[in-house]
Amino acid sequence: MSRDLENSLTFQTLYDSPHVSVSDFDCRACRGGPAAEEHVDSHQIVLLRHGVYRKHVGRQSLTADVNQAVFFNKDSTYRVSHPIDGGDRGTVFTLAPQVLNDMLCELDPAYADQPDPSFPFASGPCDSGVFWSHRQILQRLEAAKERTLDAMWVDETTLQMIAEILAAAFARYGEPQKRRRNSTLADHRERAEAAKSYLACRMGEPITLDDVAHHVNTSPFHLSRIFRQHTGVPVHRYLTRLRLRASLEQLADGASDLTALALELGYSSHSHFTDTFRRELGRTPSEVRKVLSCRTRSEVSKDPEA
Repeated sequence: MSRDLENSLTFQTLYDSPHVSVSDFDCRACRGGPAAEEHVDSHQIVLLRHGVYRKHVGRQSLTADVNQAVFFNKDSTYRVSHPIDGGDRGTVFTLAPQVLNDMLCELDPAYADQPDPSFPFASGPCDSGVFWSHRQILQRLEAAKERTLDAMWVDETTLQMIAEILAAAFARYGEPQKRRRNSTLADHRERAEAAKSYLACRMGEPITLDDVAHHVNTSPFHLSRIFRQHTGVPVHRYLTRLRLRASLEQLADGASDLTALALELGYSSHSHFTDTFRRELGRTPSEVRKVLSCRTRSEVSKDPEA
């Protein structure tokens, strides 16, 4: 790890059991990179709550943001770059090897023949159920600072959430795509990842489909098709989720001026923000702010999928 990144990155262990551990990280790195090579010594899943970064492995890279889970395999190396200032914050879930083995074998029995299985994908979708489970877990761990922690609830809820993340990744990427050449698939993936990075860097600005397509050197129609194939959602839905999930982090931190928050996130008005928020998450920003700021509550309802 580079000295600059090390000085800007802090970790805090929130929970640790024989099955899974949960850690919070806060990276204050400025735009730039890739930084020096890093090494991970355990199987980990990272869910972001704020910001964006790019993970580089060899010639390949992926954009990590709040709309997906990122997988890190034990003894793997990678480098990180930041396309925008502001750094990133998120949660690291570290799995015991036997737990990972059990989960992978349930999804694909062929893993039973592998003595040390690893994540088969670099990333996976983070749907609304997973996103809210993540928030529930953090709320319960935060509340545990003031009262006794129910370790069984944390273990069961966290392992169920991780199982859902893996199942979604297998559903999205598990089937081989034999009709396209590897070079074509790689090109589509790189364009989709570049589009994700562009959206994350400019989510507070007015963005058109033409803007994104021009940035990744393709047509709007072609971008729409390959982006949905790669992420499972249209470009506009992906951008909406980026904005609303960013707003949740600010609401949890106590943001009170909803009009200013709406404008900061690229919405034309308070009403536009509220309407989109209610349609996507099933509640108004004011209602969610009350829930997220109330540390004594342990449950947040899942939002409906549109």
